[in-house]
Amino acid sequence: MNLDPPSPISLAQALIRCASVTPEEGGALSFLDDLLSGVGFQVERPVFSEAGTPDIENLYARIGTGSPCLLFAGHTDVVPTGEPSAWSHGPFSGEVADGVLYGRGAVDMKGGIACKLAATLAFLRERPDFAGSIAFLITGDEEGPAINGTVKLLAWARERGERFDHCLLGEPTNPSRLGEMIKIGRRGSLTGAITVHGRQGHVAYPHRAENPIPGLLRLCSALIAEPLDGGTAHFDASNLEFTTVDVGNPATNVIPANAKAVFNIRFNDDWSAHTLGAEIRRRLEEAAGNAVRFSLDLQPSNSPAFLTEPDRFVDLVSRAITAETGLTPKLSTTGGTSDARFIKDACPVIEFGLVGETMHQVDECVAVADLERLTTIYARVLEAYFPKGGS
Repeated sequence: MNLDPPSPISLAQALIRCASVTPEEGGALSFLDDLLSGVGFQVERPVFSEAGTPDIENLYARIGTGSPCLLFAGHTDVVPTGEPSAWSHGPFSGEVADGVLYGRGAVDMKGGIACKLAATLAFLRERPDFAGSIAFLITGDEEGPAINGTVKLLAWARERGERFDHCLLGEPTNPSRLGEMIKIGRRGSLTGAITVHGRQGHVAYPHRAENPIPGLLRLCSALIAEPLDGGTAHFDASNLEFTTVDVGNPATNVIPANAKAVFNIRFNDDWSAHTLGAEIRRRLEEAAGNAVRFSLDLQPSNSPAFLTEPDRFVDLVSRAITAETGLTPKLSTTGGTSDARFIKDACPVIEFGLVGETMHQVDECVAVADLERLTTIYARVLEAYFPKGGS
């Protein structure tokens, strides 16, 4: 069994060179499979399907059978590159220039996976008989619909009797400098559409029509007139944003029949999708009275607000970060959704990865020094999580 660990830079380059744009596997999971099985991990690659969505291949690997089990989670799928000619280095080249590694997925999140791999392989070389288990749960569907990825992979693992004590998800959590921020939770997300129903007619004869636009403005104003809340101990105030307003009317002399506005709310742990939806409907009905005819369509939400309470594991990771960077990381719940919203039901989960400034951009890149530092942080986490002697 070869336990001579490769560097995080070479691992990141190998992963970036796999064109794994969702839903394509692109060779990334095959690379992980070969690497992990070669050092003793039991590797499975289940494929999940659902009507109307692409089939997705995933990877689950575990070494050890005992407790505690530390789960490293992440995704190898990446967003599209845009126009390749706009990149200063090929989006799947994995080139290093002036101490910076370029390529799609460099920070989100093939670089983070590479650091976890490098740290784990080094740990196994030094501690082959450690007490406990290490697992990798890697999906190819985080940047896509998120239907045939982590949520189903977790259910599959649970049915097989797999249990985890803690999870470290490697999303790029740091705004501008490695060590700034750990995510200990995420806001929920709820999307809805308001349609105000009027009656089409000629603008010269408004008494024969019913213009829905003033009613829509009235309802939209009612939704944002008062804050949804003032924030909570670990969360900012919930925020509602209108994302589009449409009447679909190409004519300037016609009063439209309907007017529609779509909104998205990022909400904190004061709310569930159900209670928030009820509050939105209450505000709309109060504003509409008997004057505005409307309908509300709330999309099903799989993104609840959740929090991993600061505990010994959070402290362990924080101390590892501080030891390497000299920074005390902020415990944050900001940002969009991630697969942590699914993992939270299996075990406590926190997120810590690279600097996210260039994620999803042309010339996505990461400093080579940050890959090396993050690998050392993950190595410190492993050493502290599995102390010698099992104590």
